[in-house]
Amino acid sequence: MAKYLLLIYGDEQTWESMSEREQKEVEAGHAAFTAAAGDAVLAGHELLPTTTATTLRGNPNGRPTPTDGPFIEAKEALGGYYVVEAADLDAAIALAARLPEVAVGHSGVEIRPVNEPG
Repeated sequence: MAKYLLLIYGDEQTWESMSEREQKEVEAGHAAFTAAAGDAVLAGHELLPTTTATTLRGNPNGRPTPTDGPFIEAKEALGGYYVVEAADLDAAIALAARLPEVAVGHSGVEIRPVNEPG
């Protein structure tokens, strides 16, 4: 079995403007995803908004300098992730297709294989 990282991206302004009902629908979608995926989900978390992010960048002296905010300015922000185990990419795609963010226009899910040593 291979491991895949499912990165959930979306428009933070849209997420922040969701009604309580819409938020509960997304939460229910994630509960349904984790129930359907079962033991295939190894980890996962929602992330706090990009306004809470800190980025480290090298300065001219080669020392890391922390700055507020995400690394790049983008319309879509990383909002959460899952680490899943799947037989192959097709199986990982089938799992990711169950995420509620796949079905709305302001979000998307990136699937990345995890490079495990060995």
